[in-house]
Amino acid sequence: MAITTFKRFEMKFLISKEQFQMLQQKILEYMNPDEYCKNGTNYSIYNIYYDTFDNKIIRTSLSKPCYKEKLRLRSYTTPTSMDSKVYLELKKKTAGIVHKRRASMTLQEAYEFIEWGKRPAGKNYMSRQVINELDYFLSKNEVFPAAYISYTRMAFFGKNDKDFRITFDSNIITRRNDLYLEKGCSGEQLLENGQYLMEVKISRSVPLWLAELLADLKIYKTSFSKYGNEYKNYCEKTRAKGLNFNFSSKFISQPDRLCPNY
Repeated sequence: MAITTFKRFEMKFLISKEQFQMLQQKILEYMNPDEYCKNGTNYSIYNIYYDTFDNKIIRTSLSKPCYKEKLRLRSYTTPTSMDSKVYLELKKKTAGIVHKRRASMTLQEAYEFIEWGKRPAGKNYMSRQVINELDYFLSKNEVFPAAYISYTRMAFFGKNDKDFRITFDSNIITRRNDLYLEKGCSGEQLLENGQYLMEVKISRSVPLWLAELLADLKIYKTSFSKYGNEYKNYCEKTRAKGLNFNFSSKFISQPDRLCPNY
């Protein structure tokens, strides 16, 4: 079971297609494309976000507390079997610093862990520590699949600082039904046509060249959460329909989760 941990600052920007194209030209002087983004290609990311019946996790996050956390199940391809590789991630943010813990496991192991508390086997000390963190979170929060969010990403790494990363996300798709990674990509667009979400991820200060470039292109920092904005859109649509939130029936029991039809 591969384990990855991250600790960094993140800044987000909503940019236009024109700004994206101008940024790309300059970025290549200082950064290299991700290994999956050679020749200008993107890669895809698929997520299921988990929350409580009353949406406590995302409501807490949107209130901008000093400390917040989110749980998501992630894959980089659409799973084709219960043995497909996925990542269970716990993302924490404390005073602006992002900490991410994630464990690699099979789709079957992930579903059994989240739904029934069956822990995957940890092969070493670090793996057991991450599983312990995930297990503690699950013991304190009765969670259910809340939202599907997928997107395409172009990523770059600093030539002289591998911890410095810039990503551009587009085609952000969300839905609140069929909340299985194996169901594939379908849903509604979260961003406006031609819009990109740019994220700058650093462990130190922002390079001077990037600060000057953002100023020249009139690109300004914003607060943007994919799951947070999906939830706000969901609330607005629910109110527009004249419906009341019925938390007790929001999530439908899905007993066939471990036995999908392929």
